[in-house]
Amino acid sequence: MQKILRYGLSFLLVAGVVSCKKFLDVNNNPNSPTTAPINGLLLRATNQTAINVFNVGNITSNYVQYLSSPNAASPSDTYDQIDASGTWTSLYDAMTDIYDMEKQANAISAPQYAGVAKVLMAMNLSLLHNVWGGAPFSEAFSGETVTPKFDDANTLFQRSLSLLDEAIALLGQPASGSTIPTGATSPDLIHQGKTPNWIKTAWALKARLLNQLSKTQQYNPTAILDALSKAYTSNSDDAFVTTFDVRNPWNSVAVANAGQILQGWLSEHFVISMRDTLYGIPDPRLPLIGTITQYGDYRGTRNGKGRVGTGINREESALSTTGFYSSQNSPVYIVSYDEMKFIEAEVAFRNNDKPRAYNAYLDGIRANMNKMAVAAGARDIYITDPDISVGASNLTLENIFREKWKALFLSPVTWDDARRFDYAYTGFQLPLNAVQSTPIRRLVYPNVEISRNGANVPEVGSVIDRLWWDQ
Repeated sequence: MQKILRYGLSFLLVAGVVSCKKFLDVNNNPNSPTTAPINGLLLRATNQTAINVFNVGNITSNYVQYLSSPNAASPSDTYDQIDASGTWTSLYDAMTDIYDMEKQANAISAPQYAGVAKVLMAMNLSLLHNVWGGAPFSEAFSGETVTPKFDDANTLFQRSLSLLDEAIALLGQPASGSTIPTGATSPDLIHQGKTPNWIKTAWALKARLLNQLSKTQQYNPTAILDALSKAYTSNSDDAFVTTFDVRNPWNSVAVANAGQILQGWLSEHFVISMRDTLYGIPDPRLPLIGTITQYGDYRGTRNGKGRVGTGINREESALSTTGFYSSQNSPVYIVSYDEMKFIEAEVAFRNNDKPRAYNAYLDGIRANMNKMAVAAGARDIYITDPDISVGASNLTLENIFREKWKALFLSPVTWDDARRFDYAYTGFQLPLNAVQSTPIRRLVYPNVEISRNGANVPEVGSVIDRLWWDQ
């Protein structure tokens, strides 16, 4: 595997050097780099982290039924095994860059770069862990072996948490050595070199990971609430990327679909959840997400069923090329304030503090609608509807998980939530032509790893086998 990673890295480093010319005074020939400049690594790592959120979300969005394949019995819908080699490789490409970035940061005594590297590593490692469980990590980047061992999934999870703790400590140190350039031309595509924002993001990611333990004996509401108190306080704190080679990757999906390369179709379950069909109230965010059909309304595609017509006559809704999440310049959100409010709602609910849970639940909805620029009148009509403003005493986990699922559209974290909630959303059905009798819980290991490191790849019995935190 290491040969693949280093080969991929060599290409990426050249790209990083070329990309960074506007940020750095680089005189070396970019076609024969020796050591990539640290800002080139940072640029590439922040960009690739957002791409990896997209890559994973492009898989998981079918499992949580945001999206549906236009093709009947598609493996992406029906819980059949898929080969996610591209996503696996992309995660390791990013983590290799991040490993080298931290190594350089330590060599030049630059704690800000090192701290950011650790947050980025935790972001990518948690994506890897949540999809596959165990994976190569401790031996994956040093170059000492081309067949690295697989680290236990729980070990990887705990390492993600320790990376965040280490990052918070580093970022809390007084500025010294080289520091990340700030402003519009910063190579930091997430927070533009703002250390306080990175500290908040580390705490936000820690709150997410700690909340993921809701099915385990390790679940600690006090620790989660403490992390939340040091995380985001408004939408302006969100971690996201808007700079890509050509366009937002979800826009690429929408543009391809508009050009009749069919993809990015909205799931029937998502559409009826956002219309007044399932919950009794139309959600004003749907027009900011999907396309209108030839019938003048929104119609989803049942997962596993495939398209009802030719697929080119606008008979079903898809991601809009001008949508909030899928326009050319839309952000790819990595961690967000509205997510933190829903985490607060969940942990307060589990901690028997229903008034706090209820206020956080409503705040999460409001924050998401404000971010999406929903008209204030439409926002307030939705929030004050009795099906939404249920009152603290009537609040349920289903209310919280449902509204979080709506707010975090396309985010891979919602698959973590679906598994923690055992897919118990109102109206959720198995896809037609499902090859499993229960919802999917993990992916099998990709062919790229089996072909290069097969002796170390653990056997996976089924995609419905539960990961350690999902028992």
